[in-house]
Amino acid sequence: MTSMHRRGFLGALGLPMVAAGVLLDPTRMAQALARAADDERDPQVVADDEDFWFDVAAAFTVDRSLVNLNNGGVSPSPALVQDAMARHLAYSHQAPSYTMWRILEPQKETVRQRIARQWRVDPEEIALTRNASEGLQICQQGIDLAADDEVLATTQDYPRMLTTFDQRARREGIVVKTISIPTPCDDPGEIVRRYEAAIGPKTRLILVSHMINITGQILPVKQITALGRRHGIPVIVDGAHAFAHFEFDLAELECDYYATSLHKWLHAPHGTGLLYVRRELIRDLWPMMAAPETMDDDIRKFEEIGTHPAANTLAVGEALTFFQGIGAARKQARLEKLRDHWARPLARHDRVTLHTSLAPGMACGIATVQVEGVPSRDLNRHLWADHRILTTPIYHDEFEGVRVSPSVYTTLPELDRFVEAVEKVLAEGIPA
Repeated sequence: MTSMHRRGFLGALGLPMVAAGVLLDPTRMAQALARAADDERDPQVVADDEDFWFDVAAAFTVDRSLVNLNNGGVSPSPALVQDAMARHLAYSHQAPSYTMWRILEPQKETVRQRIARQWRVDPEEIALTRNASEGLQICQQGIDLAADDEVLATTQDYPRMLTTFDQRARREGIVVKTISIPTPCDDPGEIVRRYEAAIGPKTRLILVSHMINITGQILPVKQITALGRRHGIPVIVDGAHAFAHFEFDLAELECDYYATSLHKWLHAPHGTGLLYVRRELIRDLWPMMAAPETMDDDIRKFEEIGTHPAANTLAVGEALTFFQGIGAARKQARLEKLRDHWARPLARHDRVTLHTSLAPGMACGIATVQVEGVPSRDLNRHLWADHRILTTPIYHDEFEGVRVSPSVYTTLPELDRFVEAVEKVLAEGIPA
């Protein structure tokens, strides 16, 4: 196998750089990614190889006049993904009823198959959706519940998902029960115990986040889905921040339902997502938009949304190629390194609190930090106004802070700028 040490990621084949957001040769880019996949070095070693990650960063067309540390909200796509989407979109407009519906739309099946193969599930269990919210609401609204049936979630689940359950409570009389989880948490067993203690005779459905969006805490999904099976309760997994973020096999989670956005950590086009439904559960899950009875057992019934672009979904294929070229384990190791590069220096200060565990397996690239005596909204505003650093203010009933989510294109000097800016606030406060 070829060693990629000091050879670079895109430069291995003498690839041209990208300019003005246009990839000059996407075919050769794919070849370089395939070569990169042969790198057999330990992921931790690759995580420290700045040549490798410099070339990864060069694949993006991001604005370096600012430091984007809010990749958890939505991520940019590398140039080859943008280029693919532009090609598919241009082709669609040649004669949409033919080019988009009859030529491009059937090609989605290849994307479905490739995603299923990468995360080791059946392609007939994967629906291609527009985002995590759509996939999750298909499950939350499509499972039959009666008045007084209880659904179980945490106080830290994504607000839109809690709102979805609250609407069913107002409309149908179901009961929404939420539990608090430790912040941060180094003991996955404690989270499982809290879920189990909250299960009652009327509990009919459980929602669990694979990764908490406001802290980056990874929850023990496999144990919670097993808990649900023991009690005969289906479990919906919100994987919006976990999918393509850290290494896992969807098959090994043994979950009932799993929904995610692909425009976050897979770097796919904006407005792409997927929904996994265990095959034997497809029939009894109602789609969000009506589908004919003949599709009752077909995962594609969840894609019945009317006219929609094919280009977004087809360009997911290039995003998957990019992900495979980096490698899941190497990506996880790099994101953990980026997090530690800023979090550990700041955590040494007495007035700094991390609301995210740095223990192995408890988080990955996202972490949330709070500075005592400095309102998080003010810190967030200062970082942007004075330093052009983009973060996310977090205000929750149980804590507050600033969420920091770098990505594979983020450089260490950019994180140094963030650390220096926060340390200056610690020393001098925010300028009036």
